[in-house]
Amino acid sequence: RYITSLLDSKTYPLIALAKLYAQRWEIEMCYREIKSNLQEGKYLRSKQPDLIYQELWGVLIAYNVLRRQMKYMAQRAKVSPLRISFHIASIALLNLLRFDSLASAGNLPKHLESLMEKSNRYVIPERRVRSYPRVVKGKPQKYPRKSQSIS
Repeated sequence: RYITSLLDSKTYPLIALAKLYAQRWEIEMCYREIKSNLQEGKYLRSKQPDLIYQELWGVLIAYNVLRRQMKYMAQRAKVSPLRISFHIASIALLNLLRFDSLASAGNLPKHLESLMEKSNRYVIPERRVRSYPRVVKGKPQKYPRKSQSIS
């Protein structure tokens, strides 16, 4: 069941809303990848608004470059881009840019091609189909609740 403020069921059918919810969930997963992998859980360092925008754009550009490279890796491995591990692929790509390019920028395409040849290493299993829908879990109780005394 979905609770929504969209009251017109003809304009907003349930199936379309359910698909949008699944798409929204994918977007939330992308935000998590940016926060936990690219930023390593750190906050933005800038204090001035213009510098915050610049830092955000830098993070978003880096994320899109990584995703694009992962798409090429998926094509090489003949799988869906969703089956390439973002965490492992981002570490490999960032290490390639951090360390290999320092030796000689002219060798970067050769190193990138060798990474592409190893694309099968970054493939993860297909997503499992959920047997139960997502639900909000109750807050765990540290101690059992006291039963009411009879007076």
